[in-house]
Amino acid sequence: MTLRWEAFLDQVKERGEYESAQEAERAARVVLALLGAHLVGGVRAELAARLPETFALILLNPLQSAEPLSPERFVRATAAWIEGATEATAAWDVSAVLSTAADAAGDELTQQILLQLPAGYDLLFGRPQPT
Repeated sequence: MTLRWEAFLDQVKERGEYESAQEAERAARVVLALLGAHLVGGVRAELAARLPETFALILLNPLQSAEPLSPERFVRATAAWIEGATEATAAWDVSAVLSTAADAAGDELTQQILLQLPAGYDLLFGRPQPT
């Protein structure tokens, strides 16, 4: 089931404790654009199908990444794309967006997404895995 635009942004806004929907949208755009570069094939397409259309298109036309970023570098890259962000605020942004995306994806798809990502992303998605 695809989440509606407002519902998705409301969840991101609440989790990120943003003052405005614009802040939540900016975080979602950057994080999903970076995430899209890390996912391939059916997993990326399936996640896109569960996101609001605008965010699905961002995920499917990602910022290019030369290599998969570790969770720490992913947060740093997010900070670089968001004006005025620090690593601490970017970690918050990433977590707010990815946990909302994980809810939209459901457990099975989230597991498939995590298999395509370097170790440690489970925490960013708010889905800590047993070690």
